[in-house]
Amino acid sequence: MRKSLIALLGAGLLFSSAVFALTLDQAKQQGRVGETLSGYIVAIKQDKETLALVQQINTGRAEKYQEVANNNHISREDVAKMAGQKLVERAASGEYVRGINGQWLRKP
Repeated sequence: MRKSLIALLGAGLLFSSAVFALTLDQAKQQGRVGETLSGYIVAIKQDKETLALVQQINTGRAEKYQEVANNNHISREDVAKMAGQKLVERAASGEYVRGINGQWLRKP
């Protein structure tokens, strides 16, 4: 079931929008945001553009997590944690992730 849940999330976890000049990939590459084990991104840089992007991405993720949770009769938090683990593992070299200890780490 775990693999099917992650597959259902698919590209929905990587939302980016033309509405913002800054995309999620750009923000990650620039060290402005980082992935967390909670399944949500966190702003590392506290500028207006980054904060707006984080809000948009996390709102979209919460909606997708709820959809997957409803379809699988589990909690949204459980879906988010499974997704967070995968997103942290899959982060590209140079991107920031928050480890179990709460510290930001830059992926080698």
